[in-house]
Amino acid sequence: MNLNETLFFGTFLFFISLILTVDLGVFNKKGRLITFKESLFWTSLWVSIAIGFYGVILTKGNLIHGIENLDQLRSIIASYKHPIEITGLNYETALSVYRSNLGLEYITGYLIEYALSIDNVFVMIVIFMAFGVDKLNYHRILFWGIFGAIVMRFLFIFSASALIQEFSWTLYVFGALLVFTGIKMFLTRNQEEKMDTENHPVVKYVSNYFSVASDYKGHKFFTRINNKRYITPLFIVLLVIEFTDVLFAVDSVPAIFSITNDPYIVFFSNVFAIIGLRSLFFLLMHAMACFHYLKIGLSVLLTFIGLKLLAHFWLEQIGFKTIHSLYVVVGILLLSMISSLIFPKKEKKIN
Repeated sequence: MNLNETLFFGTFLFFISLILTVDLGVFNKKGRLITFKESLFWTSLWVSIAIGFYGVILTKGNLIHGIENLDQLRSIIASYKHPIEITGLNYETALSVYRSNLGLEYITGYLIEYALSIDNVFVMIVIFMAFGVDKLNYHRILFWGIFGAIVMRFLFIFSASALIQEFSWTLYVFGALLVFTGIKMFLTRNQEEKMDTENHPVVKYVSNYFSVASDYKGHKFFTRINNKRYITPLFIVLLVIEFTDVLFAVDSVPAIFSITNDPYIVFFSNVFAIIGLRSLFFLLMHAMACFHYLKIGLSVLLTFIGLKLLAHFWLEQIGFKTIHSLYVVVGILLLSMISSLIFPKKEKKIN
């Protein structure tokens, strides 16, 4: 990692830390219920910031790897197998082609991750309801859960990237995993999400090794009872959220590696999708019943991405590029959402 690369990545992490701090410390310092209008505003804001970063990549994308000349550019393109050809181009033109492709990889990866986050949100809603969490504490748990998720994604993404660079067959393993997950999601789409809180592995582990308070203590994660430190049930919920995100990362991170092998682009797209997860959570709480076909759309999306990884060599031979993946992803999501609105879910009649 050269100096320019370090500066760009460090600035990105500082920016993310700043907006998260401002979000919790200024706008959401006190626990309260987020309304539909507020969640819509914040969702729009986070999406706008993510799109704004797309503009940064289009104009300054070379700084991500500190590229300063044509030889470095060729090396980066070869290293991360970007599907572009710059033979015969001068440095400025080649750089423009590289930035354009990088931006396309980022926005496609962001869209995939954000879409898959929807299923993550549904599970989070089940977790909160199963543990009987006060709605006033939702935002606090989501904030710290997402902060932890960013750290875990960082470790997972760069470890996976190193593995792919060393063993290219890893992509086929990821592909098979995504196809399996997509088919499983489709087959279980109508099953009601349930959670056994007492027998959850995280709950059992924490209960065996730590002192846990018998009930919630407001918004606190830790408390003292008779001068002894206890973990509150709210902290256990946070750990369950973190554990769940790790499981989802096993699906979502490989999905973006089907678009790009550049770990920075995978990380950037993941982070912007994750920081928008809180507002998306509250938005879907109010509107989750409107898009009942979205689960089918996500299962098709995962299956497509898995098949793309399994057949990536053949697809490259016929000229299937990143832009084509973007078209398919957008098409699947729009079709599932529009179908949900045209054919609303029929309410069950109560005899």
